[in-house]
Amino acid sequence: MVIDRQLLDDLTAQAQASPRLRMNLDLRNSDADSSQRMLNAIEPGSVVPIHRHRTTSEVVVMLRGRAVQYLYDEQGRETDAVLLAAGALDGEGVPGAVPGMTIAKGQWHKLVPLESGTVIFEAKDGAFVPLAADDVWLG
Repeated sequence: MVIDRQLLDDLTAQAQASPRLRMNLDLRNSDADSSQRMLNAIEPGSVVPIHRHRTTSEVVVMLRGRAVQYLYDEQGRETDAVLLAAGALDGEGVPGAVPGMTIAKGQWHKLVPLESGTVIFEAKDGAFVPLAADDVWLG
């Protein structure tokens, strides 16, 4: 598979048509592949709750667009906001932005897209495990 503009455009169109305003594309080799690697197209207005992954860190790399990755403490207080922007290291004119980050295992976080067409690459350790009720912050 080649990750090109057409693939990102198609995934974005699917996200725009989805009630959740996001769509992911599984990049694993097969169902037996126990890693988590995906593209995630996410549109402004998509609701990503504050959540954590207790058993894995998470790598997020911005392929297209801009988003803010918010980090929270155990009491639900915002501790950091990281501006992610595709091409941030290539002088794209987004002061203070970085193209990606690693979110530590157990860190409360949420991603908020800032523009239409935003697509990220995500990777986590191990097979997919749905979030437990106590891994989503209900405030």
